[in-house]
Amino acid sequence: MAVRRLHPDQPAHFAFTPENMAWVTATISKYPPGKQASAVIPVLWRAQEQIGGWITEPAIRAVAELLGMAHIRVLEIATFYTMFQLSPIGSKAHVQVCGTTPCMLRGSKDLVKVCRSRIAEEAFHLSADGAFSWEEVECLGSCANAPMVQIGADTYEDLTTEIFEALLEGFAKGTPPLPGSQIGRTASCPDGGPTTLSDPSLYDGSRIGQWQKRLAGTGGAAPATPAAPAAPSTPPASSAPPASAAPATDAKSFVHPAALAAMANAGVVKELEERSSGGKPLSASELAQFAEKARRDGPAAFGARPAASDNSQG
Repeated sequence: MAVRRLHPDQPAHFAFTPENMAWVTATISKYPPGKQASAVIPVLWRAQEQIGGWITEPAIRAVAELLGMAHIRVLEIATFYTMFQLSPIGSKAHVQVCGTTPCMLRGSKDLVKVCRSRIAEEAFHLSADGAFSWEEVECLGSCANAPMVQIGADTYEDLTTEIFEALLEGFAKGTPPLPGSQIGRTASCPDGGPTTLSDPSLYDGSRIGQWQKRLAGTGGAAPATPAAPAAPSTPPASSAPPASAAPATDAKSFVHPAALAAMANAGVVKELEERSSGGKPLSASELAQFAEKARRDGPAAFGARPAASDNSQG
């Protein structure tokens, strides 16, 4: 990166407007006490917007004092990040020409030539009327639509020298074109329109069922799917279920361990065994009734006798 220095002509002072000062105060309050220096980049950016697109030395000093920072620290930040302009920019447009590989291969050097002839021979210099300035920058993120430029917060893509000159003329007249592709394509779709999946029948519903006709090879209806052979009514006598097959389990026969423990402690194990051995599994509601009955009445509710004590007499 080239050495970035402050412009030689500087204003005498800088102060935030009341509206901007309120915004700066709110921004600083987002950071913990003693960490207000973390707000330096957004506060510098606000100062640049107020000045008109570039940052001045008095603004750098004002921001440093506001945030309790050394002047040199804020100067280092302003000269390091290229988002901060150190010289006055054009009143109507500051053109940033992307010069990274995709744009360079697609003609960005020709766009730079237009800037040199129409705006100023050197970057960061104002045009004769002060309306335009330009610079060459790194990737601006629209590689598929190269070459492109950024003016303000908008990008203008798919440029040729003729389109770019017309674009600058529009800014000069106060009628800039719409941002984005300048050749009419949507987003970064293929130049010239789609090249695949372009058959209208893919989208109008006419292809529904056509695959069956093609597979049949007759152009008519698809052959009926052969029915599966019927299973024998009774399995051979020698057949046996696979050893790994598990017996079917009725969901109602599931006994929750907690309920089983409660009923076992209440002395109803015998009752459970009799009900289960009869081939009629216990439903969930029956289990709940058993558990409630066991909790309420104890073993006597199911005809169970309390266990005899050790010192009982025969």
